[in-house]
Amino acid sequence: MPRLERSAGFVIYRVAPSTPGGRVYLLLNYGRHWDYAKGHVETGESDVEAAIRELREETGLAPPRVVDGFTHEVEYEFRSSRHGSIQKRVVFFLGETHATKLLLSEEHVGAEFLSYDNAMARLTYPTAREVLVAAEAFLNALPAVGAPLPS
Repeated sequence: MPRLERSAGFVIYRVAPSTPGGRVYLLLNYGRHWDYAKGHVETGESDVEAAIRELREETGLAPPRVVDGFTHEVEYEFRSSRHGSIQKRVVFFLGETHATKLLLSEEHVGAEFLSYDNAMARLTYPTAREVLVAAEAFLNALPAVGAPLPS
């Protein structure tokens, strides 16, 4: 029976008008793969509190503006040398930052803000690409700034 784990993380973006699509997404280089800031939900924490804590620990970023209405959960199984088979559930939130400087934790060897297409090409795992597709679709469906809201 696999061990169950729950994690939470953020898909972070920054508005970048000169970039195709008008925004760039933050990806972290873990050395062997590219992914988002995420980590275990600790006892007594909500999912969003865990995601904010992990973002701060891994990137040094202040809490982002959390985009209301977006969550995306993925599930996958992997083998750990310490714990054997692990069934992992990760809930992602969408957050906007204006920051350009990061203070990376020791678990990362680099980070980049990338356009949607470049981020899709850089992400290592299908579940991470699935999350980015959902985030991009959600943002694209929002009314443009200054546009009249639907009645």
